[in-house]
Amino acid sequence: MHEAEDRWDDGLIARRAAVPAQGDEPGAPAPAEQHVPIGGAYGGSLRGRLDALRELVGLSRTRLEAESLAEAGRVLDEAAARQRLSSRHTVVAVAGASGSGKSALFNALAGVPISETGLRRPTTSAPISCSWSEGAAGLLDRLAVPGRLRRRPLAGGEGDETLHGLVLIDLPDHDSAVTSHRDQVDRVLALVDAVIWVVDPEKYADAALHERYLRPLAGHAEVTFVVLNQIDRLPGDAADQVLDDLRRLLDDDGMALGEHGEPGATVLSLSALTGEGVPELRELLGQFVRGRRAAERRLSADVDAAAARLRQVYVADGRTGLGEGAREDFAARLAVAVGASAAGEAAEREWRRNAGRACGTPWLRLWRWYEATRAGAGGGRADQPEPEEELTARQRVEQAVRIVADEGSRGLPVPWAQAVREAAVRGSQGLPEALDELAVTVGVPGGKPPRPAWWPAAVLAQATMTLLQVYGGLWLVGQIIGVLQPALLPPVLVMLAGIVGGPLVEWGCAAAARGPARRYGQEAERRLREAAAGCGRAMVLDPVATELMRYREVREQYAAVSGVR
Repeated sequence: MHEAEDRWDDGLIARRAAVPAQGDEPGAPAPAEQHVPIGGAYGGSLRGRLDALRELVGLSRTRLEAESLAEAGRVLDEAAARQRLSSRHTVVAVAGASGSGKSALFNALAGVPISETGLRRPTTSAPISCSWSEGAAGLLDRLAVPGRLRRRPLAGGEGDETLHGLVLIDLPDHDSAVTSHRDQVDRVLALVDAVIWVVDPEKYADAALHERYLRPLAGHAEVTFVVLNQIDRLPGDAADQVLDDLRRLLDDDGMALGEHGEPGATVLSLSALTGEGVPELRELLGQFVRGRRAAERRLSADVDAAAARLRQVYVADGRTGLGEGAREDFAARLAVAVGASAAGEAAEREWRRNAGRACGTPWLRLWRWYEATRAGAGGGRADQPEPEEELTARQRVEQAVRIVADEGSRGLPVPWAQAVREAAVRGSQGLPEALDELAVTVGVPGGKPPRPAWWPAAVLAQATMTLLQVYGGLWLVGQIIGVLQPALLPPVLVMLAGIVGGPLVEWGCAAAARGPARRYGQEAERRLREAAAGCGRAMVLDPVATELMRYREVREQYAAVSGVR
């Protein structure tokens, strides 16, 4: 045996009656030894999953409650803390109910009576450690094991080489009547690399054990040993029957069993009192410790558990996002709210009215001017939107925002759906006023509508018809007063040509103006629709899209954490 292995750790050799190794003094602390960090050992999938979990927490802090991210943050903290400590040691806790014989098993594995056993309950009031090699002080400090309760097995005792690197922790009873004992069990179980659950034939089906520990820790099966102790009390094949029933209960808890070479919990029976089955457990523990993968397996299981808890806040129900149909519907609703169709119709009427002014008969234009003047003198009101109409337009905008927010948040987990709705509501503030401004600046064309190339010819034709009427009338008047030779038919025909031709020219111009007027109105409507859609996109759709993109980012990170695409 090498001298370094014969030295004591910072605890005492169990039962100080044992003879210390040559050159050492009883109770002397072990020389300080540099811890070998895991560091790069977090390789492969675990390193990627931890990085993804860290990124996931960072992206989610502004969207999720701190309570939702607490477990994920704890896993990251524990991963970082375990990485700084020795990778040559595997910390295994021995846990069980009162009277299950866990302290007796602890002593049997150590080869010497370290942990107190007896009929008085509870016999273990604080965690007791036994380290088979040096360098575990940092791990024990992390577990808050007092220096006076840190032990080493008997120097040169059986199993030293087999269990080299093992740090065994005897815990208080998980069903202790003392609350502080149960709290210590919960605290240490969250920090160790693996756990040996010791059950007895009377309490192996205890609901407190299965519901509080085994079922919630079912995902940690690869770092779990379940030991049926006290089989010396069972007659005949009763031990096998109880062990089979224990396996059935573990299967009901959802814990995979490591049988037929598959990964899972190790289940076996033994008697710490008689030693039956203890060598098998020692051999299994030795193989487990020599693999030096317990810490990674434990952390991987912790990441799995954290991912399972976060599933409801990251996994959507079905397909998410804003489809093209939802975007087009939003733009159409904004166009209705801003009055794009009415603006187009108004522009079309204005084009026709302008054409009528240019191509209409002067007598008809004079009559229309008279009617307009009389209507103005009678106190006619300008076309101003009623307050009720303004309210209706605002309500339409709010309805459009609400519908697109519901569509964008459909199927999302509650926190992200709320974030999408809030983004839509924030963006919609000031949207009605912006649409009103667009209706004034874009919806009402400035200046007169453009004139087509045929307008000069139409104006010339209408002027000719008017001149024919005037010329015919003057000719007829001249004949009546005797200035001209009497010839009634020619002036009448000239006047009639002008009278009939004027309305015909006006009608022809009106017919020819329908197409350009319609295109002019459609162009005005299109501009207002596009302006309204652009305004809605910048103020509402873009913030919603940003939230959806953030959700897709965290969803990808969650997929990397959970290992499921």
